[in-house]
Amino acid sequence: MINRKQYCVANLKMNLSGIQIMDYISELDNLFDKSNNNKVNTIICPSVTSLSIFFDYIRDNNYCLGAQNIHHKEYGAYTGETSINMISDFINFVILGHSERRQYFNETNEIINKKIIKVSQHSLNSIVCIGETLDQRKNDEVKKTLKNQLSACLQNVKSEVIIAYEPIWAIGTGETATSKIIVEAHQIIRKILNDIGFDGQKISILYGGSVNRNNAKELIALDDVDGFLIGGASLDVDHFYDIYKFIEESF
Repeated sequence: MINRKQYCVANLKMNLSGIQIMDYISELDNLFDKSNNNKVNTIICPSVTSLSIFFDYIRDNNYCLGAQNIHHKEYGAYTGETSINMISDFINFVILGHSERRQYFNETNEIINKKIIKVSQHSLNSIVCIGETLDQRKNDEVKKTLKNQLSACLQNVKSEVIIAYEPIWAIGTGETATSKIIVEAHQIIRKILNDIGFDGQKISILYGGSVNRNNAKELIALDDVDGFLIGGASLDVDHFYDIYKFIEESF
């Protein structure tokens, strides 16, 4: 068995004010002070306005910070955007290609590819999201969809990446993919990675899609699942910590 890195990633999305973030940090520090399992890489991805707050107030190294997105250029006339060089002092990871970015902001695989390359140029790590729609699954297009996404997003990428498999129909819906679906998808992803020049057995693949404290223990026990990208459940610190503990106890 290959020992891949394990991850517990909180995507806080567009939530929590500055005051709420301070409370979140306090609760998070109190809980993670009790943990010392260096095998689980815990990453908190708040809104860009909260990155400096986290950076200033976190008390230890039990978790690190990630961004939810970047622009693919370093600077320029792009009102409202954030470049990697603006936040690289605060973060270690960037979530890229999330289905919400694809759906609401029309991000293509080609744009995501430019962002991944930009992140790698700053010696940081990308969490690359991929996943199929319900129609694509019903039409037996899962493998084709995942291959198209991975091939385009990872073109000319030489750095290490983390893959997050998030079936779009399970994000924020309360629906979770079955164990069989998840295992099959992760195996398909590893084969595709091998086919496009990566070592699929060494790359960590996370599952995301309505992960919560009720299903996390079962999901982390599945072959080829190396942790979670957690959305709504990460807004509740106790809930997020319970999921983290399931990953920690899986070793």
